[in-house]
Amino acid sequence: MSLLRRRSAGCSLVAWAALLVCAACAASTTGATRIPATDGRNVVAPNGKQAAAVVARAGAARTVEPADARIVFPASVPQGALVIGKVPPGSTVRYDGKTLRSTGYGTVVFGVGRDARGPLLVEVTRPDATRDQARIEVTPRDWPVEHVSGVPPQTVNPPPAIAERIRREQALVSAARTRDDDRADFAQSFIWPVQGRISGRFGNARVYNGQPGSGHSGMDIAAPAGTPVKAPAAGVVTFAQDLYLTGGTVLLDHGFGVSSNFLHLSRIDVRVGDRVEQGQTIAAVGATGRATGPHLHWGMNWFDVRVDPLLVLERGQ
Repeated sequence: MSLLRRRSAGCSLVAWAALLVCAACAASTTGATRIPATDGRNVVAPNGKQAAAVVARAGAARTVEPADARIVFPASVPQGALVIGKVPPGSTVRYDGKTLRSTGYGTVVFGVGRDARGPLLVEVTRPDATRDQARIEVTPRDWPVEHVSGVPPQTVNPPPAIAERIRREQALVSAARTRDDDRADFAQSFIWPVQGRISGRFGNARVYNGQPGSGHSGMDIAAPAGTPVKAPAAGVVTFAQDLYLTGGTVLLDHGFGVSSNFLHLSRIDVRVGDRVEQGQTIAAVGATGRATGPHLHWGMNWFDVRVDPLLVLERGQ
């Protein structure tokens, strides 16, 4: 599998990820004012009052008060992004038919799928009942084809009994991803769970033993068998089992519907319900399940929406 290319469609992942934390959207509701930021973005302020914006440009920052009134979302995001936004505390936020959980500071988060198309619309109702709408464009990415040969044939075309087992096991994993804890572990700057060459890219179309499959759901990191796998951010273990297709499998919930999954593990060092901290060893690299050699598959989700772990890593840089 080829090394991940750091650029796609002319836009670096670093630049994409920088958009996730502090870019602003335009408001479409009467009574809101656009405040231009130093880098051309807009911050929505209610009732003509200037909202606070901390805008980083060339290493400098500028702050305008007050802060609590602002609504800040990226103007655009790439497919596969984890979007973090800011709303006035106590606001009700709706996206894609869901009401988003908000921290006491007004932080919200949601995922953008591999095949998402813009614009994305985020509806914000402030505590005083005034409403605004954030409009977020989606930048398409190219998805090259990856050919993977040598995987066990029964994992590509499983017999009926095995196919039924896979269905049952994946239903258990899906159920674990419905958790919506009021914990903001997702807001940490994520770290690499292992160090190694990126051998498989999120989103790429996979062809297993010559048979087309779905887009790759995470990022593969090549590492020797037995290498400790560390928690990229704090969280609670919601799943820890050996499965037919993904081998040793651990799900770590980071709160607000954001979770990490670690696949093909040779050893699992945690149990369901364990609270782990960032950097804590949770498992070991292996080649169990549908794998051709030792590596860590690290995937991330917002509920059932798969997002790109590399973009989440880049966000903290």
